[in-house]
Amino acid sequence: MSSCKEILQRHRADFHRVVPFDPGRDKLYPFDFTGNNTALSPDEIADTERLAAYITSTLKAHQARYGIGGYGEHRTLYARSKHFDQGEEPRRLHLGIDIWGPAGTKVMAPLDGFVHSFAFNNNDSDYGATLILTHHLEGEAFHTLYGHLSLNSIKNLYEHQRVSKGEVIAEFGMRFENGNWPPHLHFQLIKDMQDWKGDYPGVCRFSERQQWLANCPDPDLILQMQA
Repeated sequence: MSSCKEILQRHRADFHRVVPFDPGRDKLYPFDFTGNNTALSPDEIADTERLAAYITSTLKAHQARYGIGGYGEHRTLYARSKHFDQGEEPRRLHLGIDIWGPAGTKVMAPLDGFVHSFAFNNNDSDYGATLILTHHLEGEAFHTLYGHLSLNSIKNLYEHQRVSKGEVIAEFGMRFENGNWPPHLHFQLIKDMQDWKGDYPGVCRFSERQQWLANCPDPDLILQMQA
């Protein structure tokens, strides 16, 4: 039986762009939110306005349309909120890819599917408005999660609502609705939702990374935005 990764690789040519992006024209800037990024101080990380200013100025300096990165990244960024510090070991390992860009940026479905669930996860540094879709390829189901959206993105939705490939399904939210973050999209692949609805961890403990990464393959299999 083919793995989810193998199935996605076979269908690389079938996916629609998740955000407006022309690889021949648009530049991307690879953000590093680990301890290796000495240009970003703990104070800037903790202050959303200062973090947003850092992101905006960095994109402008590099003439980049979006900032991108973060899959499997062990991030100091999450020290900004107690949301990631429950238990003896804090959660710091990122399970999705972040695309940093302006609020209102359109988000599109990469292929046909239906609404699995949605929610407003309104904790500090949480997802804020969140949408999860279910898709099928070669008889196998998998899910795509979209976090840090606008509240309008989850308005008038219902579970099992059909979604078409290329359909605009959401937009990047502002800080009051996206979990108090600079505008960006958290995009994540999930094989098994494990009874979660409207939410699914996007950050895990480093010691548990193997099991979480196994259930959440590299989102760039669909995005195809990184070399």
